[in-house]
Amino acid sequence: ELGAKLKEYGFDTVFAWGHPNGLERGLNPAAFEEMKALIPKTRLIGTDVMRITGSAFDWRHENHREHIERLVPMYKEAVKIAEANGVKLATENHIDYTSDEMLEIIERVDSPNFGINFDTGNFLRLLDDPVAGMEKLAPYVFSTHIKDLKMHPTAKPTDWYFFSGVPVGFGMVDNYKLAELLHKAGYKGFLAVEIDAPAPEWLGMEDEAISISVKNLKKIAAKFK
Repeated sequence: ELGAKLKEYGFDTVFAWGHPNGLERGLNPAAFEEMKALIPKTRLIGTDVMRITGSAFDWRHENHREHIERLVPMYKEAVKIAEANGVKLATENHIDYTSDEMLEIIERVDSPNFGINFDTGNFLRLLDDPVAGMEKLAPYVFSTHIKDLKMHPTAKPTDWYFFSGVPVGFGMVDNYKLAELLHKAGYKGFLAVEIDAPAPEWLGMEDEAISISVKNLKKIAAKFK
């Protein structure tokens, strides 16, 4: 029923799984079984892309090498199901791993059905340059979360919302350059606006922030048609 409604409204779709903690850096076997079971259902909502998450902000200071060694075998097992069902798995940079680490995971899984849901703000939250990240990862992008960020005036640097959300075009993220790199790489998906942890001046104004973001993204997208 949901798939039919989305088609009726003309929405582009991605099936999202794993918020907020996903596979919990490879330590949640129940979540892994749930994720695998849902892969074949992806196409029911009119998409062949399933966004997944391996970890989250809470564990960013742990040993990433141990995380990756647990996650890669899980992803290799899951992508076989995806391949059999014509689904592409897009693991998100979820304020957990750097662009180099995401690239390593993708290359080690080594499947055309495994790539990234590129969040344009989350690398910045790890002090990793989003543009440099896109230069490495653009060929593997299946879906996007497009956000813009500015520094919160009162948050501590250790707070996940230290970089807080503003409309696209109002912050520090060069989403035009990121879209340009996607275009050059032949990206066929859409640019999905995401607003999280709004900056103080945008609290309670999320609808307006989304509206502005959509308008600005349409202007960006028009440059590459």
